[in-house]
Amino acid sequence: MKLPAVAIAAAFACGIAVGLLPGMAAHASSRELVVGLFVSAGLLLVLGAVFAVRGYLWTASCSALLCWSFLGSLGACISQQPRAADHVISLVQSGRLALHTPLRWHGWLRDEPARLPWGYGYELSLSGVDYQGNFLPLSGGLRLSFSQQNDAADRDAPEPETGARNAFLPDVHAGDTVTVVAQARQPQLFRDEGAFDRRAFLAGQNIDLVATLRAPELLERVTVAPLTPGVLISHARRRLRDEVDALFAARPAGVLRAMLLGDRSFVDREESIDFQKTGVFHVLVVAGLHVGAIAYLLFWLGRKLRLPVVATVAITLTLLFAYVAMVEQRPPVLRAALMASIVAIGAIFFRRLDLLNSAAVAALILLVVRPLLVADGSFQLTFVAIGCIAGIAAPWLENRVQPYVQALRGWRDVARDAMHSPHAAQFRIDLRSVTAWLASYFPAKLATATENSLIGALSISLRIFELLVITLALQIGMLPLMTAAFHRVTLAAPIANLLAVPMMGVIVPLGFATILGGVLFPFLGRLLAVPLGFLTALLIHLVNYFARFSGWSYRVPGPPPWLTMLFFAAAVLLAVALRLESRAPRWGSVRWGSVRWTRGGSAAALLATAAVIATFPFPPRWHPGDFELTVLDVGQGDSLFLVSPGGKTLLIDGGGAFSGFPGHAEHLGVDPGEEAVSPYLWWRGFKRIDSVAVTHGHQDHLGGLTAVLQNFRVGTLMIGREVGGPALAKLEALARNRGTFIVHEARGDKLQWDGAQGDVLWPEAHSDDLQTLPKNNDSIVMRWAFGAESFMLPGDAEKQSERDILSENAPENLRADVLKVGHHGSKNSTTDEFLAAVHPRVAVISAGENNPYGHPSPELLARLANAGVRILRTDRDGAVRIFTDGNRLDISCFVPCLEPGAIKNAPDQNATQHLAPLQNSSVAQAPQN
Repeated sequence: MKLPAVAIAAAFACGIAVGLLPGMAAHASSRELVVGLFVSAGLLLVLGAVFAVRGYLWTASCSALLCWSFLGSLGACISQQPRAADHVISLVQSGRLALHTPLRWHGWLRDEPARLPWGYGYELSLSGVDYQGNFLPLSGGLRLSFSQQNDAADRDAPEPETGARNAFLPDVHAGDTVTVVAQARQPQLFRDEGAFDRRAFLAGQNIDLVATLRAPELLERVTVAPLTPGVLISHARRRLRDEVDALFAARPAGVLRAMLLGDRSFVDREESIDFQKTGVFHVLVVAGLHVGAIAYLLFWLGRKLRLPVVATVAITLTLLFAYVAMVEQRPPVLRAALMASIVAIGAIFFRRLDLLNSAAVAALILLVVRPLLVADGSFQLTFVAIGCIAGIAAPWLENRVQPYVQALRGWRDVARDAMHSPHAAQFRIDLRSVTAWLASYFPAKLATATENSLIGALSISLRIFELLVITLALQIGMLPLMTAAFHRVTLAAPIANLLAVPMMGVIVPLGFATILGGVLFPFLGRLLAVPLGFLTALLIHLVNYFARFSGWSYRVPGPPPWLTMLFFAAAVLLAVALRLESRAPRWGSVRWGSVRWTRGGSAAALLATAAVIATFPFPPRWHPGDFELTVLDVGQGDSLFLVSPGGKTLLIDGGGAFSGFPGHAEHLGVDPGEEAVSPYLWWRGFKRIDSVAVTHGHQDHLGGLTAVLQNFRVGTLMIGREVGGPALAKLEALARNRGTFIVHEARGDKLQWDGAQGDVLWPEAHSDDLQTLPKNNDSIVMRWAFGAESFMLPGDAEKQSERDILSENAPENLRADVLKVGHHGSKNSTTDEFLAAVHPRVAVISAGENNPYGHPSPELLARLANAGVRILRTDRDGAVRIFTDGNRLDISCFVPCLEPGAIKNAPDQNATQHLAPLQNSSVAQAPQN
C-alpha cells in the first residue's frame, strides 16, 4: 500500500530538523536565507512538474519531496524569528521593563479560576502594565497562584474547608478584564546540562511570567466578559470539575479529574509516580488514547443505529470536539482530535484510510502551522506511538491473528470456510470438531450454550492477545524517547496495561455519564457514582500493587543519538518488511525469502538495540587523572558533584524540593533533585554514585536527595551531626531501604580518593544533639586537595563555625584555591578572617535567581572583590565546572562565564581562567564499585 502522506510529512519534518541545526538557526533571521529557501522550493516544484509531464515519475517524486524539505527549512527559519518588540519577555530582556518590584498588570482571564490543593490559580493574557508612572502596552501570559491558607493566616481567620470557595476571593470569571498587583518573575530555570527546561515548557502553554497573589484585594475586575461561546465553555468546564469533587472523595476525585477532564492538580505526587512506574501514566493524561476511544465509540454507536454515514460522521465530530472543548485544549488532545477527524471524514468517501497516512496528514497540518513542534517531545511520542501501532503491531496482527478472529464469525457455517485462507479454514473445522466433542459431555439443552461460551472465551483471548501485542510494540517502540525524556524503563507496563486500558475504556464513558447525569439529575449522578468510584479505586489499587515491585521499574541515562538512529532505522525496516509480507508469497520464493530475512534481521536488530537502551552499558563521562568539582544550579540551595582522578564520585547535597503547601504537604513543588541534579548525572552517563553527603538537615540542601537516592545506586550516605527533624529521618530511612550504608562524618575524619585527600574540618561530634533542630552551623565543612590545588567547601557554616575552624587549624591547612562560598553568599558567612585564612583565587556562590533573601549580599560581594577574588555565581553563570590536574585549574560555566586562559598554581599572580567544556574533553570509564 502506497503511503504518499508519510513520505511528504517525513520530508517536511527532515527539512525542519535541518533548519533547526545550529548553523542554520544562527542565520534564521537572515532575509537572504529565507528568500533563498523560498526560491529553491519554487524551482524544485517547477522542475518536478516538468518531469511529471514528461513521464519521469520517480524523478518528479524526488523533486517534490526535496521541495517539501526546503519548505520545512523555510518554515523553521520563519518560526525562529525574534519575539515581537512588545512581548513581555522582549521588554524584560531589552531592559525596558524590570521585574524587581510589584507592578500593576492588565489583562483578561483565559479560563475560570482553577481550584488547586492549596488555593486557586489564575491565567491571564496580558495587555499592559503600569510602569514608572506610565501604561506600557505588551503581550504575553501570566500565571497567578493564590494560597487560601496563607490568606487565612494573614487575616487571623480560620482556614476554609477543602473545596469551599473563600468568601474573600474576587468574583472573576473567564473573559473578564482584570488588573492585578503582583511581583512577577520568569519561571524557574535550572542552568545545568540535561536539566528540565520548565521555562520553555510553560512558554509552550503561553505562560511567560509567574507570580503569587498575596491578597485577594489585589486582583480587581474591570469589565465583565460577554457570554461568548468560549466563556460558556469555560463555565461548563468548571461546573463539571465541581461535580466531580461533589460526587467523590479526594483520592478518586483527583484521578477522575485527570482521566476525564485533563486536570492533574489533585493527583498526589507519589500516586503519579506509581502510574509512571507501571507504565500506565497515559491513563491520567487526556490525549490520543482517550480521544481515539471516544471517537471509535461514537462512530460505532452511529453505525449500530444504522444512521447514514454522513450523519454518523457529523455527530461523531460534533460530540468529539465538544469533548475536546470540555477538557484542557492541550496539543496532544488537539492532535488526536485532528487525526480522528481525518479518519472519520475519509469514511464519507467510502475509503478506509490507512492509519499511517491519516497520522501523516495530521502531522503535516500541525507542522505547517507550528514547525517547531518537530522538536517537541510530546509531538514525537504521539506519532511514534501511532507508527508503532499502524506500522508494526497492526500488520503483524493482520497477518497472524486477524485471520483467526475473522474465522470465528459464523464458525458453524460450513459454506463460509472457502472464504478464508487454508489455515483459517482448517481452524474453523477444528473448532467445530472440538466444540462438538466437548458439548457431548453436557446435556443437549446446554450443548449450544457450552459451544457459544467456548467460542466467546476464545474470542476474548484473541482480543487480549492483540492488546498485549500492541502494548509490547508501544513499549519497545517508544523506549528511546521515553528513556531520553523521562529516563525510566517500566518492565511491568505490558501486564499493567492489559488491565488498566480496558478499565479506562469503561471508566471514561461511565465517568462522563456520571458527571453529566449529576449536573442534570443529581440522583442519577449519585447512583452512577457508586460503580464509578469502585472501578477508579480498583484501578488505583492495581497501579499501587504493581508499583511495589521495585525491580520492574528503574531509571537509566538517555541513549546516545547514534543508538537512537540505529533503533528507528531497524524499526522502519521492520515496518516495511511486515507491510510487504502479505504480498511477498505472490512474488516467488526468492523475493519471499528476502522479505523473511529482512523481517527477521530487522526484528533482531530492533530487540538488540532496545536491550542496549534499557540497560545502558556505556561508561560515564569524566576526566581521567583530574579532580573535578561541579557546582550545580539548583536555585536557592546547594548541590556539588565531585569526581576523583580515578573516577570515584561524591555528591554533596541535592538542592531543596519544596516541602508542600500548608495542610497539603503531599503536593510538592519544583524538585531540583528530579529536574536538575538527576538529569545532569544522567547526561554524564552515571547510574551509580559512590557517596552522597548531606551537609546539614535544612530543606534547601537535602530536599533533592530523595530523588537522587531513588534514581541512582548510592554506596554511602554521609551525614554530620545526628539531629532531630523529620526530613533527615525520612532520608536516612530511605537510604536504609535502598541498601545504602550510612556513615557519620566529624572533625578530624579524612578521605583518600585516588591521590585526592579530603579533610573534614567541621562539625564536632555531639551525641547529645539528637533532639535539636538542624542549624546552619551543623554543616559538614570539607577541604579537598589534589596536588598543589585545593577546594574549601563550607556548606552553610556561619560565623561561629568559621571562628571554631580558625581556632582549631593552622592557616596553611585552610588555604584553598577555590572557595564554594558558605550559606549562598550570606553576610553572616565568609568573614574577613575566614576569607584571609582561605585566601582563594576563585569563589563560587550557589544562590537562586532573584531569591527573596537577597543572596549574595552586597557586603559579601564587596569582601570578595576587595580580596581580589574572581566571583562565579550559579544564578548568573549556571553550573560551574572546575577541573584540576594538580597544577592548574580549568573552569567552564553553563553560560559562558570567562575569557579563555588558565589559572596556574601561582597564588600571587593575576591569571585568567580556561574554559574546558566537558563534552570536548577526554573521557574514560569510571570504575563501578
